[in-house]
Amino acid sequence: MRAVLSQTASISVLVFAVSSMLSIGLAYDVRNIVAPLRGFGGLFRALIANFILVPLWAIAIEHMIPLAPPVALGLFLLGASAGAPFLIKLAQVARTELAICAALLVLLIPATVVLLPLYLPLALAHPSLSGIAHTSTSALSLAVPLLSTTIAPMVVGAIARAATSRAAARLVPIMGKLASLALIVIMITTFLANFHELARLLTTAAIPAALLLVAGAFVIGYLVSNPTRERRNSLGLGTAQRNIAAAMIVATQSFDDPSVLVMVTASSLAGLLLLFPISLLLRRARRRAGPPEGPRRSPLPSVRPQGA
Repeated sequence: MRAVLSQTASISVLVFAVSSMLSIGLAYDVRNIVAPLRGFGGLFRALIANFILVPLWAIAIEHMIPLAPPVALGLFLLGASAGAPFLIKLAQVARTELAICAALLVLLIPATVVLLPLYLPLALAHPSLSGIAHTSTSALSLAVPLLSTTIAPMVVGAIARAATSRAAARLVPIMGKLASLALIVIMITTFLANFHELARLLTTAAIPAALLLVAGAFVIGYLVSNPTRERRNSLGLGTAQRNIAAAMIVATQSFDDPSVLVMVTASSLAGLLLLFPISLLLRRARRRAGPPEGPRRSPLPSVRPQGA
């Protein structure tokens, strides 16, 4: 039964990633997605927040809260992995600009593919992790599943939009509802498949550590971003939602100890439980503040996939 649940969760992750990113490509053209990446300052802030400040925050948490070595390693993997399709769902809930979030994914996913294999040997050099058996993971083994389930669907959607915008507009709400359904399945099957391991982690400091990582990452992204509401909300959520898929790939392909993967899984559930309320709070704050005064500087359209 557990194998069936795990397989269902794995398939649902693929469905969610593909449908989320496909809906972005169908809703926006390539120029609107790439436009937020043109400013060097924004690029620099996003990279510093996700690949320097958040990993350092993960290390700080490990010093503040005693964790078993495999659990500490799982937390660091999350801290070093950025760019996840779940960001699109969080952006829909928060009613922030989806194109800005899609641009973050275009930036952060390839950066994770390059940097995560470089960070891992540095982490394993720590004396507390010396006893963990490790198999090297190539950048290619990370790149293929990440790029094929995120960037590629977005490109396909953009091509379809350019070819027939009317048909693309009809597909947007369908992809949005499919992503919502897949997300529900992921949460249920992941919880049931890892119930005993998750219950065991509840007796340790692992979950508080994971919540601290996500909350701190949101604050880092929010404060580092440009002082505009849309970009602060987007970078805050984009920094807080770590790349669970990348962390899981490394945890399963590089380590025999199941505690590493269980920590990544538990942290993903804890992160969702924290980030959805944060997204709702951002949505309410946005509603109270109203639309920005004057002409908008962002070239992004206000189209949003339906079915969120």
